[in-house]
Amino acid sequence: MSTNITNQDRINTVTVGRLAPDFRALSTHGYINLSDYRGSWVVLFSHPAAFSPVSTTEIIMGSYYYPEYLKRNVQIIALTTDNNFANLEWVYDVFAKTGITVPFPVISDNDKEVSNLYGMVNADRTYEESVRDAFLIDPEGKIAAIVTMPHTNGRNAVELLRIIDALQVTKNYNYYTPAAWQPGDPVLVPPVHTYEDLINRVDSAAELGYECPFWYVCYKNMTAETETEAINNPNPNLNAQNSNC
Repeated sequence: MSTNITNQDRINTVTVGRLAPDFRALSTHGYINLSDYRGSWVVLFSHPAAFSPVSTTEIIMGSYYYPEYLKRNVQIIALTTDNNFANLEWVYDVFAKTGITVPFPVISDNDKEVSNLYGMVNADRTYEESVRDAFLIDPEGKIAAIVTMPHTNGRNAVELLRIIDALQVTKNYNYYTPAAWQPGDPVLVPPVHTYEDLINRVDSAAELGYECPFWYVCYKNMTAETETEAINNPNPNLNAQNSNC
């Protein structure tokens, strides 16, 4: 058995906000523990199999953009349901054909322990559809977002970076991000929850630098310096920022 589930009760559903189940697994970088990555963001990529065409394009793109993930304090862990020897052959084949070294570990989950733990296999999913999920895990080990695709379609590393940028702005500064948000765009101020706060928001919007087309939709520009810090610094001084939100 290549994987070992540690210190975690089995749960039926893995959802946003829950603690990501810990595991120990054999990978192309040796044995790794998910809990060893605490303090960093993690993207856990799952793939149906080594040598599958879509997954091959994904690990090539992920490798190309890996420095951008590191800038954001993000570590990548890939996973297949093949054995470790197949994964080693796969990443070497990518290197031999493209010159690209896959810089992140690829887990061998051939017993499907991790896949089952994260709900990536069930009676409604066939083998080929079982594992093309991406779990974005925050530095405290909680699941921040989940991206699920059919086995026929690949994920976009650039879009995942955009999602991470948005998640980090929210986590670090308690701002929301609107539809199609990109770094540099205005962010959304969290909504009020009392009538008194509503009146204060309306009366103080201009003073606080808010643009509110609706009383419940207020935009705010983040300075380039603040936004860069929000994306790149996992532990900013929260007390000095966004005290009015």
